[in-house]
Formats: sequence, structure tokens, C-alpha cells
Amino acid sequence: MTVITTPPPAPPTQRRAAFGLAIVLTAQLMLILDMTVVNVALPLLRVDLGFSAANLSWVLNAYALAFGGLLLFGGRLGDVIGRLRTFELGIGLFSVASLLGGLAQSPAMLIASRALQGVGAAIAAPSVLALITAGAPDEATRNRGLALFSAVSSAGASIGLILGGALTGFASWRWALIINVPIGIMAVVLIRRFVPETSRERGRFDVLGAITATAGSVALVYGFINAADHRWLSFGTVTAFAAAAVLLGAFASIERRARQPLLEPSLLRARSRVAALVTMTVIIGAQFSLFFLMVQFMQRTLGLGAFESGLAFLPLSLAIFGISRVTPRLVARFSPWPLIAAGATLGLISLVWLRELTDASTYWADMAAPLLINGIGAGLVFMPITVVALTGVEDRHAGTASGLLQTTQQIGGALGLAVIVTVYASYSVPGEFTPGLREALDTGSILALLAVLIAGTMAVLGRRPARAREVVSASAE
Repeated sequence: MTVITTPPPAPPTQRRAAFGLAIVLTAQLMLILDMTVVNVALPLLRVDLGFSAANLSWVLNAYALAFGGLLLFGGRLGDVIGRLRTFELGIGLFSVASLLGGLAQSPAMLIASRALQGVGAAIAAPSVLALITAGAPDEATRNRGLALFSAVSSAGASIGLILGGALTGFASWRWALIINVPIGIMAVVLIRRFVPETSRERGRFDVLGAITATAGSVALVYGFINAADHRWLSFGTVTAFAAAAVLLGAFASIERRARQPLLEPSLLRARSRVAALVTMTVIIGAQFSLFFLMVQFMQRTLGLGAFESGLAFLPLSLAIFGISRVTPRLVARFSPWPLIAAGATLGLISLVWLRELTDASTYWADMAAPLLINGIGAGLVFMPITVVALTGVEDRHAGTASGLLQTTQQIGGALGLAVIVTVYASYSVPGEFTPGLREALDTGSILALLAVLIAGTMAVLGRRPARAREVVSASAE
């Protein structure tokens, strides 16, 4: 007689943790992919709502501006009132804004709703990492959650292109926004059943710090965005950067004197953390320049439709998810910085390869392989950077540290787009796309090279965070 045995069911705590992690990561993916989900729909938006060529970029920029400018505020808000409550507030606001955007009948309404989406994302996003940690019953579960978070965050932008292309191609660009509504409702309704609230830090909220940090971050992101539209030495760009310098300088002065600062100064005293934040900034800048240029090349030169051009990024997305499965083991064995250096090098190789694209290029012969290599590199980079940036952070500052990490991502994306669009415009030829492409990709390559140099230097110095191995070793068991 053959006895068939089945594995015992997971303990309730493991099952609850799995459901909670799925809810949080789904919401995180929604927030990240909305940075790019409407990219492939921009030509249709221009026709449907009557956008001018100059105003069309604000469909993307309004989201980036609000998201990047308010992240520090969102992180500190979670530390003070509880990260679960902050997450619910942010996702609820994001969902309402998504519905308004999907129903927009004018350019102004769509841009306003995209800005409101960015506010909701900035409030919710910094709490995600803390909720992953709070909902994990053991170290191994927590580290698997961190690895999945890195995979979702790094692949989210490319997934946004695929999803946006599918929804635009088979339905309408409006569904790229409306689809967020049921996801957001699900997250808000279910999250408390599976994820516990985090501890709250009692005390006064640093109002003056919040105002100067938010205004300074908004001015900085706006400066990069305006540079892409009106060049680096235009009045608006110079004024924005000057305002950012004054406001962020005032913020630094306020934080040194504040009893309960919005941004704990000790977070920026660790050389490894600062290096990780700078590396994240330039890596994201290079990555966003790749997305922007390749979407345009696929549609304008290769003649692909919205869905096809989004689907063309599938090798990149699959590579990120595949590599992210083994990254925790690699970090435990080799430490973070060598992996970051290796991943940044692969990203650099992909950009150098793509610079050879011409009007005679084809997708399978000239683009598929470098996109795959880029995805492998991204999968090696983002989880180790997250580990370095969050290692040694006290629980009460976890939301702030997460907000700081994601602020660098938004600023990096704005910086990358501003620089490469400016470079591309200076070499472009009206009516053609490929003139200027090589120079723009060379600019992205410089950003990737800077990441290689920083990571390589840190790897040689061997000054990884003291607890980095502890943070990831359990996931390798």
C-alpha cells in the first residue's frame, strides 16, 4: 500500500506573513510602475485631451515632482503616527487620484490628478520597507521580503511600460490609471488583517523641517525637470536650483538644532550609506535614460505599437526577477559592494552596446541582448544597495531612512532624464530620431561609469556595514 504524504501546512504566522507581504509588494509595484505606465500612451494623450508638445511632459513630471519632493515628509509621518496608518492614508489618496486621472477630460485635470497621485505615493512608499519587516515572523522571511521588494522596485518601471502598452493597445490609456483603484481598495481593506502596526515615536513633529525639506526637494526636482524643457541656464532652472540650495541649507541647519529632527543627521554620517545613496541616484538616472530613449526608438524607428514596445522590455524585467531570487545568497557570500560594482558594470556594458543602434537596427539582433544584460545588472544592484542603506538604522528611523533612499531614486530619475534630454536635443535633427541617440546614451554611460567607480572603490576599501552579513545571511540558509 502506498502512503501519500503531503507537506504540513505553513504555520499561521508564516501564512499571515505571506499574505501581508503580497499585499504590501503589490501596492509597492503599483506606486513604482505609475512612474512609467503612461509613457507609451503619451502620443494618444496628446490627441485625446489636446495637450501641447510642451505640456505633455508634465504628465510624467507632475508625478515625479510630488513623489520626489514629499518622500522625506512621508517617511517622518510614518515614524510619528505609525507606518500602517500612513500606508493606508497614502494608498487611499493614490487610489482616489488614479480614478480622477482615468476620468480626466482636460490636460489640467490629468496633470493635477498625477500630482495628487505623487502625493499619495510619497506618503505610502516610505512605510513599505518597515511593514515588510514588521510582518515577518523570522529573519529568513524578512530577508526574502527585502529581496522581493528590491525586485519589484527595480523592475517596476519596465513592468509599467509593458502594462501601459497592453492597456493602451487593447483598451484605453484611461485603464492604465483606473486599474489602480481596485488594487488600492484591496490593499487598504486587507492590510490590517495580515500586517501589524509599527511602533510610534512620541513627540512633536518637526514642522519647520518638514516645510523646508519638502520645498527644497520640490525645487530640486523641478530644477532638473525644467532643465530638460528649457535648458540648464534658463531663468527657471537657475532660480529653482538656487531656491533648492537655500531651502536645503536651511533644512540642514534646522535639523542640527532640532530636538526631534525630520531627518536624523546620524543617517548621513555613515560613509557606506552615503555612497549607497549616491550610487542609487546615478544608477536610476542611467536606467531612466535607457527607458526614455528605447521607448522612443522602438516606436519611432522600429515602428512598434504601444503594446509591442512595452512587451519588448520583457527580457529586462524577467532578468531582474530571476537574478533577485539568488541575490540574497550572493550578498551573504560576497558582501554587497562587489555585487553592486558587478551589476553597475553590466549596466554600463548594455548602454555602450545600445549606442551602436542605427536606422537599420532590429530588435532581436541589436536590442534584446543588451536589455537582458541590463536586467541582470539591475537585479544585482538594487537589493545590495537597499541592504547597505538600511543596515544599522534604528527602528524608530526606519521610515525616514526608507524615504531618504526613495528620494534619491526620484532625484536620480529626474536628473537622468534632464541630462539626456538636453544632450539629445542639442544633437537631434527635426523629423528624425537616431541623430543624438548615441550622444544621449553616452551620457547615460557616464552615469553608469560613476556608479562603477563608487562601488568599486567601496569594494576595495572593504568597508561594508558591520551588520550587512547578518541582514542577508538567513536568506541563504
